[in-house]
Amino acid sequence: MSKFNRPRASTRTALTVTHQGGKAYVRDARWELVLLAVVNMAGEDTFYESAKERDDRYADLVHTVAVEDGAWTARFVGWLRDEAQMRSASLVAAAHAVWARLAEGRHGGNRAIVSAACRRADEPGEFLAYWTSAFGRAVPKPVKRGLADAVRRLYTERALLKYDTDSHGFRFGDVLELTHAAPDPDKPWQGDLFRHALDRRHGRGDRIPATLPTVRARAELLAVPAEERARLLARPDGPRALARAGMTWEALAGWLQGPMDAAAWEAVLPSMGLMAQLRNLRNFDRAGLSDEAVRPVLDRLRDPSQIARSRQFPYRFLSAYRAAPSLRWAHALEQALAAATANVPALPGRTLLLVDASGSMQGTVSARSTVTHADVGALFGAVLAHRGAQVEMYGFASGHFRHELTPGGSVLRDVEAFRARLGEVGYGTETVAALRAAYDGHDRVVIVSDMQALHHPGTGARGVSVSEAVPASVPVFGVNTSGYAPSALDTSRPNRFEIGGFSDKLFTMMALLAEGETARMPWEPE
Repeated sequence: MSKFNRPRASTRTALTVTHQGGKAYVRDARWELVLLAVVNMAGEDTFYESAKERDDRYADLVHTVAVEDGAWTARFVGWLRDEAQMRSASLVAAAHAVWARLAEGRHGGNRAIVSAACRRADEPGEFLAYWTSAFGRAVPKPVKRGLADAVRRLYTERALLKYDTDSHGFRFGDVLELTHAAPDPDKPWQGDLFRHALDRRHGRGDRIPATLPTVRARAELLAVPAEERARLLARPDGPRALARAGMTWEALAGWLQGPMDAAAWEAVLPSMGLMAQLRNLRNFDRAGLSDEAVRPVLDRLRDPSQIARSRQFPYRFLSAYRAAPSLRWAHALEQALAAATANVPALPGRTLLLVDASGSMQGTVSARSTVTHADVGALFGAVLAHRGAQVEMYGFASGHFRHELTPGGSVLRDVEAFRARLGEVGYGTETVAALRAAYDGHDRVVIVSDMQALHHPGTGARGVSVSEAVPASVPVFGVNTSGYAPSALDTSRPNRFEIGGFSDKLFTMMALLAEGETARMPWEPE
């Protein structure tokens, strides 16, 4: 859906308080940017920040870091888009980075920053939509050239059919006219594709070159009379006809001009990507698809290589589990989740896991999700336990509770059981009290939280910090799900680390830290 159209330990000073009044620390700009970027659903309100406040803070951080180091910024934007899977955040970062660099006279490397943010064919248009809304209609040459690089890489027949629609302010033809992108010489069909995209934009796309067979097949389907379309799907070659025409399920629903019944879903299902299938499990059940008809979906969810290629956030499988009314999906979703979290380290020894269940953590991770920040924490803990780690998991807010995990059982059911207990602990964030009550000689502590702890009294004027609540020799990992500016965790101290994000790369980062890798971030050269 269109929105706009290691980590290294940082130096902190105890100069501030959290949003709840607890002792807090400010990060350096680079690490604050990283922690915000990996959780930033651009343009959305959060518990403690409005969308404008959050977006302005993000832009300011990007400006600071990009002017300091353009090469680092280009690598970071590419990692943010490709590995952390933060689509909107990477586009916004790239736009503000280039704008700030040009304003300061930094002219080298900007083209690469723009290109790094675009990994899907609708994103050059998304980038232009954001750029013109934020900075005006003038588009500098580095932006045009970076987008032209992306266009040559991404524009295909199927992309044209899927994304070049009237619902987008910048159509493919608009992007081509603005960037003056030349076709890739290694793609002899691309010149005809570009010309056809321009013709479509200007209402003269009736003549389709023979070099564009998918576009021609779509035109043939559109020419079929409406009353004959359902019968076409029922033919043995119906699914193949849809596949040849690059027909998505959304396009099929419009083409049919009627309900998506079982026959329609069965015809388009082989052409659907895993993300589309995952989001439609409920619709498959409602339409009455048989177990045999959905077997390819189940097989796909069980295939680790398919899950790796799909690049889904692990919590998306939890969301699908909640949405699907039929239990036939449960085991396959469990297997998919296991594949999506394969990077979770099997930590030796005993791990104390505290999951923040306060009011701010019970908000959803995005406006379109049903999964909360507390769910992400429970998912993290259950996965650790199912990797064979000795995990003692507590939920905490104003109080705390021990939540028993079931190694070898269902991660998804464990998360649902944890969710059912959130009302036991109130809504404050008494992190230090929970740590002092639960810590009992563990080998490490993992805290999943937005790091906005309440004040805990002590001898100092600002009270006791989270970093001071366990022995200095014990590693403490803060898994930050929100990226707010003040943090209760002081990572200038030894054995104190803060990471963030929703993808499996969060677990990769934790594994690096657990092995003592603190010298560089994942996108930095060795």
